[in-house]
Amino acid sequence: MNDQAAQFAGTIPENYDSGLGPHLFVDFAADLARRAAAAKPGRVLEIAAGTGIVTRILRDALPDSTRLVASDLNPAMLAVARQKFSAHERIEFQSADATALPFDDDAFDAIVCQFGVMFFPDKDKAYREAYRVLGYGGRYHFNVWDSFDFNPFARISHDAIGGFFNCDAPAFFTVPFGYHRIDEIKSSLLAAGFTELAVHVLKIDKMITTARQFAEGLVLGNPIIDEIRARGTTDSAPIIAAVTETLQSAFGEHPARMPLQAIVFSALKR
Repeated sequence: MNDQAAQFAGTIPENYDSGLGPHLFVDFAADLARRAAAAKPGRVLEIAAGTGIVTRILRDALPDSTRLVASDLNPAMLAVARQKFSAHERIEFQSADATALPFDDDAFDAIVCQFGVMFFPDKDKAYREAYRVLGYGGRYHFNVWDSFDFNPFARISHDAIGGFFNCDAPAFFTVPFGYHRIDEIKSSLLAAGFTELAVHVLKIDKMITTARQFAEGLVLGNPIIDEIRARGTTDSAPIIAAVTETLQSAFGEHPARMPLQAIVFSALKR
């Protein structure tokens, strides 16, 4: 599966934003935005901006004069992101393929990408494109999920959903949690021309406020729902109930806590 196959369309963006955003993305978004804003860049590009979770924090952290462009392959995700900004806020939204960015060389001082690299079909090409549009002295800040071992909610959800299928179980979760080998990523960044790589493992102890809402996001808020429907299952309610139950069994009743772990990269263009 790649980013061309994993389309975040239909009702997925709304469920992604409401079910997954509060539980998986907001804390890592704050970390990534803080890293990017520290150098006070005047031109910032966000790749795979999704529903604007990082974008919202970036806009609040950067001076009003900063040019901020939020791009994503899926227009439906950007449509949700636009709703988070008022008309007077300076932000540009653009549909863009990370492997063929529609921007000039040296156009940005910083690039940010939260949990998007894993979906790019040609990651080396995407790194080269990021390097091309980044100005000299600029940095590319991005994060990826660590493996199932360090994000047990993902393994639990993957197994719970797979239990409804005797064979050919949906495999979507293996994509976002399958690209975490640090040396492999470093080698790709160096081959693209980046230098002065910094790598940080970031662990968060996250509270689950509503297991049911989280489960809905895990089932309905990403392309795994398309995999489920493609296998002839039209009623997602039993699957959501099973994921809810397994989350509660693993992490406890409301409120519960679960470990999350991501790997954060920063690469310089010099």
